Amino acid sequence: MARINLLPWREAARQQRRKDFLTALGAALLATFGVVVLVHMYYESMIGYQQQRNQYLNVEISALNRRIAEITTLQKTKQDLISRMEIIQRLQKSRPEIVRLFDEMVTAMPEGVYLTSVQQSGRSVVVEGRAQSNARVSAFMHKIDKSQWISNPRLLLIENKDKTGTGLSHFRLSFDQTIPAEDAKSDKKA
Repeated sequence: MARINLLPWREAARQQRRKDFLTALGAALLATFGVVVLVHMYYESMIGYQQQRNQYLNVEISALNRRIAEITTLQKTKQDLISRMEIIQRLQKSRPEIVRLFDEMVTAMPEGVYLTSVQQSGRSVVVEGRAQSNARVSAFMHKIDKSQWISNPRLLLIENKDKTGTGLSHFRLSFDQTIPAEDAKSDKKA
């Protein structure tokens, strides 16, 4: 006898196609989910790696900033020390000059002239004193002008004996301290 299938084969075929479709759809969704998870994990690892690099760079930058601050402090300290050394060298160099200045003032001062104060600012010197007469102040200025260590005398003030009531004239004059040419050359060589 011939076999005739009276079962609804079209329905069974449709059911099988639907089952195959749903299986393929599930597999595609599962594969898509797997790809999304893998991509997400890849990007997370890249972000984590970049964050580690950023953290390392931040640590190194802060270390360099500390070193820069130390270097700046050291440079400032160095500049302070250099300026102090220069001041000390200038003082050492000018130490004999002050002795020469006083020696020249004593040599230039005629009898009857007495100094009461001496002020020096740089190369400019202002002296105040008493003199027996205006002629003695004039002689003092003339000797200053001829000196090789002091020059350019300028009379700032003179008060007569009558005004001071001491029998001596009060005077104030200024002059410049100079270094003779041969001493300046020897200082530059040293």
